[in-house]
Amino acid sequence: MSFPEAAPEPPLGPAAEPVAEPAAETAEGLPAVAPRLRGLRRRAALTLEAAARAAGLSPAHLSRLETGQRQPSLPMLLTLARVYGTTVSDLLGETVPDRDAVLRAGDMEPTAAGGWTYWQAGSPGRGMQPLRVRVPYGSQGDIVRVHPGEEWLYVLTGRMRLRLADATHLLGPGDSAHFDSLTPHRIAAQDPDGVELLFVHTLLQSPTAALCLGNVIGERP
Repeated sequence: MSFPEAAPEPPLGPAAEPVAEPAAETAEGLPAVAPRLRGLRRRAALTLEAAARAAGLSPAHLSRLETGQRQPSLPMLLTLARVYGTTVSDLLGETVPDRDAVLRAGDMEPTAAGGWTYWQAGSPGRGMQPLRVRVPYGSQGDIVRVHPGEEWLYVLTGRMRLRLADATHLLGPGDSAHFDSLTPHRIAAQDPDGVELLFVHTLLQSPTAALCLGNVIGERP
């Protein structure tokens, strides 16, 4: 599902804030996003100008989104959710069913994706998606990935080779890494026994396999 993108609008003055009240529902029958956008921005203690700058928008454009004069596209919702530290579901005002806070080891079913084996270590649909991942030696080590969100990795057993942009890091048990996953990166096991790690990602509402595989942008020698 996507929303029509607004055409660029003339910038507002520095002190401008939206004042018009949005309609309760859009023409397509979707819940109005405008009041959520404004409320979440204020909850994040961001001015209109600061939030617009962080999202790559003009203040006028963001003002029209907050007053319901324009509807955001899905990529824009993803960007704003990241700026406000929330999820697209929260921006849309969707209610999430109650989920158990505890996930038992016996309920974690292994799944394979691209040669890796992973176990869900948290509830699906949340802003953070934790996994336990087994990376075999020689699997996907030459694939470079770039995708929205942040990644946090913690090595449980074995050694991992992590390439971030032009830098290569060797991580052993107890080592961790936290990075913006728009940075080109690749992950590989250093030793024949492979590596097992904890993996937390903030890619919103993505299938688990996409967290492992990301968006491939090419291979490097």
